[in-house]
Amino acid sequence: MTTATRIPLPTTAGVHWYGTEIDEAIDVFSATAVLATSLDPITSEVVRLRCARYHDCRLCQSLRWENALDAGLDEQLARKVDGYETSDLDERLKVALRLTDRVIVDPSLVDEELRADLRAHFTDEQIAEILHDIVKWSFQKVLVALRLDLPVREGLSVLSFDDAGAPSIGAAIEG
Repeated sequence: MTTATRIPLPTTAGVHWYGTEIDEAIDVFSATAVLATSLDPITSEVVRLRCARYHDCRLCQSLRWENALDAGLDEQLARKVDGYETSDLDERLKVALRLTDRVIVDPSLVDEELRADLRAHFTDEQIAEILHDIVKWSFQKVLVALRLDLPVREGLSVLSFDDAGAPSIGAAIEG
């Protein structure tokens, strides 16, 4: 995918919301989460989008992960995240989104049925990656609550990560 000049996204580095060591730990955790590769990009992206929509993060809702776009994610599929239970999404994606919702709302709601569904569709490593993704994409709640989550531009933009896991925003997505 061809992208325009990259705009680095703000990180906690240098901001010190919680104290230097905690900020650094959050940055390392975030980079580790986005660099994990046991999940396919579309599953990772629908989990990210569900977190963005659940938390009402305007910035994250305005982005589409480049790897997921390259793997075939389109806006028709992305729109199904909101009403996933009644959509024609693959059951594997629905299971990942059920886990996302329950971890965000009340992790004790992860019952035997969901655990069985997760194990039917994902390896232990993939389940751990989904959980890491949920935590990573829920960290921005502070920015959302303060309404500091502004999109870079009107419409959708491409999101990518460098080899160290640092995020950047690329081209606008047309159409």
